[in-house]
Amino acid sequence: MLLKRKLSKSNKGTVILVHGAFEHSGRYEWLASQWQQAGFNVLYDDLPGQGKSKGLKGHIDSFDDYINTISNWIEVAKDYHSPIFLLGHSMGGLAVVRTMEELQPDVKGVILSSPGLGLESKPPKWVRFISKMIAKHYPTLRVKMNLQPYMSTRNTLFHNRDEKDPLFLNKVSIHWYHEFERAILQAFEQISNYPNVSTLIMQAGKDLLVQKQHVYRWFEALPIQNKKYYEWEHLFHEIFNEPERDEVFRYANIFIKELI
Repeated sequence: MLLKRKLSKSNKGTVILVHGAFEHSGRYEWLASQWQQAGFNVLYDDLPGQGKSKGLKGHIDSFDDYINTISNWIEVAKDYHSPIFLLGHSMGGLAVVRTMEELQPDVKGVILSSPGLGLESKPPKWVRFISKMIAKHYPTLRVKMNLQPYMSTRNTLFHNRDEKDPLFLNKVSIHWYHEFERAILQAFEQISNYPNVSTLIMQAGKDLLVQKQHVYRWFEALPIQNKKYYEWEHLFHEIFNEPERDEVFRYANIFIKELI
């Protein structure tokens, strides 16, 4: 399997990074290097329909495509014979949640970064109804999304980079959007299936993309023994790209080290 890997001789554990919607794994080089320097192996790659992956960009047949991909990455991680940790950001966080609920994989811990458990902006109900009808006949029809770099992070260096990034998506299929919404509903409906695995949620306090109230409501309902919720008060959605990202990483690293 072609999979990006940063390996550490210390082999304290293996961290699987799962990126969010519209973006790609190339935006996680800094984070991957941080984990490697901390003594962990890191596995990461592009999710289906994004980055350099095969198939129509901005489209999936089912949200299960993401679950199956993460499951395959977990199987690769087992080859390193060290504790496995999942770290998912935004939609990647939702994909990790659904993977945990559906498959109950043998992982040591989970970190969710501003997980996509509720969207801050939704189209009107009548638009969603019409779009569902269209999706039945034209599932691969893609529409432009009004997502601007400044909505994700206060870090202007990333604004300039993302505007010039040819792999950054600005269109997704209508079917993709409805699969995303369906996965959010399932994340709440099937929360009792989430295994008793230590889980940390780090939520942006000034999130313009994800409804943090929905994230906290999901956290409150999570039926596990070791769960933590930390809100980074002034940070935007992409907490690992914010000017305070070193502090964010230290917090995540402490959480994982306590589990080893």
